[in-house]
Amino acid sequence: MSLKVFNTLTGKKEEFVPIKPGEVKIYTCGVTVYDVNHVGHGRSLIVFDVIRRYLRYLGYHVVFVRNFTDVDDKIINRAQKECLPFTVIADRYIKSYFEDAENFRIEPADVEPRVTTHIPDIIDLIQKLIDKGYAYVVDGDVYFSVRKFKDYGKLSKRSIDELIAGARVEPGEKKKDPLDFALWKSAKAGEPAWDSPWGKGRPGWHTECTAMIFKHLGETIDIHGGGLDLTFPHHENELAQAEALSEKPFARYWIHNGLVTVNGQKMSKSLGNYITLKEIYSKYDPDVLRLLVLSVHYRSPLDFSWEKMDESKKAYERLKNAIEDYSILEKLPEDKGFEEHLYDDIAKAEKEFYAAMSDDFNTPEALASLFGLVRAMNILKDKAVKNEGISKKALESYKEASEVIHNLGRDIFGLFDSLQPCIEIEQIHLEKEKDHISEELVNLLIELRERARKEKNFEIADYIRDKLKEAGIILEDTPVGTKWKRV
Repeated sequence: MSLKVFNTLTGKKEEFVPIKPGEVKIYTCGVTVYDVNHVGHGRSLIVFDVIRRYLRYLGYHVVFVRNFTDVDDKIINRAQKECLPFTVIADRYIKSYFEDAENFRIEPADVEPRVTTHIPDIIDLIQKLIDKGYAYVVDGDVYFSVRKFKDYGKLSKRSIDELIAGARVEPGEKKKDPLDFALWKSAKAGEPAWDSPWGKGRPGWHTECTAMIFKHLGETIDIHGGGLDLTFPHHENELAQAEALSEKPFARYWIHNGLVTVNGQKMSKSLGNYITLKEIYSKYDPDVLRLLVLSVHYRSPLDFSWEKMDESKKAYERLKNAIEDYSILEKLPEDKGFEEHLYDDIAKAEKEFYAAMSDDFNTPEALASLFGLVRAMNILKDKAVKNEGISKKALESYKEASEVIHNLGRDIFGLFDSLQPCIEIEQIHLEKEKDHISEELVNLLIELRERARKEKNFEIADYIRDKLKEAGIILEDTPVGTKWKRV
């Protein structure tokens, strides 16, 4: 089954064919680190985390780069407001970003470059654009000459005439044409600046990403991603610089996720209608937001509300319960007359899951296949409980179904990191003779118990404690941790 991807550049779904067989190079625009992240940032992180996971699941070696913009007007303004160096502000919110990413189990990128560590690369790129006649210098500022790049507007589908109608020259700008954009900004008093052939200054926003992609991934990459709002002018300007310089396609596929809205308006700090990621995971398991994001196709808008979070929480519980309810069924006696099983339902769910994910990463349809399997599992479970018995084949099929939901949810959707399918502590053999229990095994079980307690899974925590007691190990919970002794 081939993977199809919607390409913003062509405006249609296309079969995904990487530049180099077996390898995929992806770049997504990261955050500007002047404040904490909100749900809009979280959606983009989750979307591309899942895309990366699925590509890897298909067998590709994925090289993933996501940057930090750590010098920018907003960062400088915040630094001046707080009377702090801009580096302190940037470091603070990069640390905050990593806290959010860890809580939402966003896998770290292979490279996470900062603008401030790539100034020489940016200067080199700008100088090459000047040398090729695509850029010019005016009193220490450097601008890209948009009209000289004949394909300008091809990504965002905007014509030069349309752009001219909305173009303007901001106060203090000395560009030759209202359409031109800044590659390098000359230094202003009190702002960070670096030496360059054109005098002290700092990079323009659009140049940063182009330079970092060239540095870490090369002149042509497989996928360039980001939020829909970055298509113009940011990605359009990146593309223009890159292709003017290399005369090669910059990215084979452009993937853009839809925006997060609140009551139909874009979630943003300027409107004050944003919900921070920290607020989300202070109230909900992070998987609940992940599931909400995955319940809407990545290219569609996602209108956020607390009511939808509560609905997502209930849906998440249904999936979770299906994984964990195996323990109820395994305690039932074997019923020789119970002939039902779930193997056909499992095959159908897996086929539909992969078909959906291979159709432009259609996570809502993929989720629907898992919930279809959950319904079949619940029907079987209810019948078994009512009859007070279940066949070995039915029990094994339920176990396999729970593992399918757990493994697909974990490996591709990033869910259920804290769960284990069909938890069977009985499989850990605790000898009654206390001397046969190693210290390493006891410490491992205590660690598992602590994890269960943190996740409020007290049933499992108590079960571990009781089994250890039966084996002659007594646990004592103290303010400095759990201690144990043999009896």
